[in-house]
Amino acid sequence: MSVDVSIRPARGSDLEAINEIYNYYVIHSTCTFQTEPETIRARESWFAAHGVDHPIFIAEYGGKMAGWASLSRFHPRAAYRYTVEDSVYVHPDLLGMGIGTLLLIKLIEAAETAGHHSIVALIAADQAGSLRVHEKLDFTVAGTLKQAGMKFNKWVDVIYMQRMV
Repeated sequence: MSVDVSIRPARGSDLEAINEIYNYYVIHSTCTFQTEPETIRARESWFAAHGVDHPIFIAEYGGKMAGWASLSRFHPRAAYRYTVEDSVYVHPDLLGMGIGTLLLIKLIEAAETAGHHSIVALIAADQAGSLRVHEKLDFTVAGTLKQAGMKFNKWVDVIYMQRMV
């Protein structure tokens, strides 16, 4: 990857740009099952719920936000505390440049540093690029939920991928 991308921890001042990228996918893609755009107030709450063990990273390219990624709690029950879920979103104009891969590598490193045991990804079956990036970084398919969500008036399968840290 020869793209000149820098990755850094997210700041509160990044939330508008994070939301802009995310809401593009809410409206245009099955990569999120959210169907209504995220409000800035909800994004602020989301940001406040993250921290050292569940970081958020920003990719910058050409002086602008190129994408973001986060680790979140997989499940609120205590026994799941060493398993996290990844999220990676790249600006739609910059897809295919390796930015998502760089962000996912950063999340894997952060999960190792935080002492997590497992990273899971819930990926819509029609999101071939996301499936490829995860597979390239040693995530394996753990299962498929058939017709788990309805978006754009069609049923969408969800593939669970997992990587042990």
